[in-house]
Amino acid sequence: MALDLGMPILVVDDYQTMVRIIRNLLKQLGFEDVDDASDGTGALAKLKTKKYGLVISDWNMEPMTGYELLRHVRADDALRTTPFIMVTAESKTENVIAAKKAGVNNYIVKPFNAQTLKTKIEAVCGA
Repeated sequence: MALDLGMPILVVDDYQTMVRIIRNLLKQLGFEDVDDASDGTGALAKLKTKKYGLVISDWNMEPMTGYELLRHVRADDALRTTPFIMVTAESKTENVIAAKKAGVNNYIVKPFNAQTLKTKIEAVCGA
């Protein structure tokens, strides 16, 4: 099964430059329907109004972190099955373990390229 390039993706990062980078990488891969939010609170609001095929979220954000967003998504019956990839600059083992326990589907450490992102999306969305 090929990747659904039409699926809506939500990119969550409080650093606008990173949002632009991820948007461009997704565009290179052929994804067109990409929204963004600058923190977990904004992301949660968007998740409640639109069905996303994937969330790609940064770990370190204020006021709601990516980890807290993940926990909210997994606790919500309507959202709990949404594929979720966590992006972080830190590959701390305890963060990876905490994210796995909270139900993250995959993990990307910055910096990364389009091929890495594609591999992670394929692993999560079953290409």
